[in-house]
Amino acid sequence: MILAALFFLVALVYSTVGFAGGSSYLALLHWHGVAPAVLPILGLSCNLVVSSQGFAQFAQAGHFPWRRSLPFLCLSVPAAYLGGRFPVKESTFLFLLAASLTAAGIMLLGSGRNSDPPPEARMPWLIHRTGPWLGAGLGFLSGVVGIGGGIFLAPILHLSRWAPAKQIAALAAGFIFANSTAGLVGQWQKLGGDAATLAPFWPLPLAVLVGGLLGSRCGCTFLPAVRIRQITGGIILLVAVNLWTKLAG
Repeated sequence: MILAALFFLVALVYSTVGFAGGSSYLALLHWHGVAPAVLPILGLSCNLVVSSQGFAQFAQAGHFPWRRSLPFLCLSVPAAYLGGRFPVKESTFLFLLAASLTAAGIMLLGSGRNSDPPPEARMPWLIHRTGPWLGAGLGFLSGVVGIGGGIFLAPILHLSRWAPAKQIAALAAGFIFANSTAGLVGQWQKLGGDAATLAPFWPLPLAVLVGGLLGSRCGCTFLPAVRIRQITGGIILLVAVNLWTKLAG
């Protein structure tokens, strides 16, 4: 129940900016001694719950840029599936997770802006042309580690002034949903479809469902995205420091 309460809080905070919280789910599960083989499956499953309804709410509110989002999604989905199928050692997995959290936290802290970029400053040519390859790289990493990838994509788009903050949050939610689905299929096949090891964790999807519903509703209406990104970045860095400490030990 304590773990479910923590998952609820993570989903509540992350979903306000279009994230699902997969990185922090993995850290919490690792702290509780969950077997590394099932960490990605649990993280991606919770990601799927949060990102699906979060994406639906952002899209319903008119924030999702359908046409401009396709370049990021076209290669990320198959790459996420291949990443989910890719075998990694436990030490490698924890290193990739700690490195990913560190990079994401720094990028989130550096992406804060006081206002949306003007129209002439949006959609730089570099992001426009490299979108499919950026999506593929982030998708593969997401499948390997067990997260959705939006936590990496969103800071890049914020730094490049790709779109208004709420449109980026909407794309992040859609990106996470697509990659989590593909990555979960790959991870499930790699595990061999053994559901018995996952049964004790049934309260976690319910906790993130409630937290995600509340957070995404707040995020697409009235909460300031800049401050939430900065707070989230600080939390992620704290998790990363703990992981680096354990790896060093």
